[in-house]
Amino acid sequence: MSDLFRGAERLMAMDDATWRRHANPWSGWSRMFTTLPLLALAIWSRVWLGWGALVPVALALGWIWANPRVFPEPERFGAWMSRGVLGERIFLEHRAEIASEHRRAGLLLGALSLPGAVVMAWGLWALWADWVVFGVVLTALPKVWFVDRMAWVHDDWCRAGRRVPGMESANG
Repeated sequence: MSDLFRGAERLMAMDDATWRRHANPWSGWSRMFTTLPLLALAIWSRVWLGWGALVPVALALGWIWANPRVFPEPERFGAWMSRGVLGERIFLEHRAEIASEHRRAGLLLGALSLPGAVVMAWGLWALWADWVVFGVVLTALPKVWFVDRMAWVHDDWCRAGRRVPGMESANG
């Protein structure tokens, strides 16, 4: 599971500036609550568009990649979502240095999203809209809880006097 987190980060090509921009609450919230529904709708569009559905799928994937880049860096990084995003970065880069209960919770919450993804995928394959919606919700709820845990990781990290990775040139 931990390699899955690192692989997703590498795929997204997240550098210091991108992480700071993604810490904008608009980026965090819009990514959390738009990407799965847009991707599901794009995949569902195969019913109407056939192979033309590859266009909305590509657009949805493009949004997933672009989201952390399109919002400006926030003026301050104290919002819950900002702390959650920065905590995720700490989790990814310094996992061995954070409290074991945070590591376990982060991995567990990541794993808890997988059954929802399976339900959503089944609904998309079978064209059962209720399964798709239920799967999206089942996938998103552990992600919200994950962000909450990552805000906690951030706060503990900062209370211990540690610097958040990539924040050396940040404005707040």
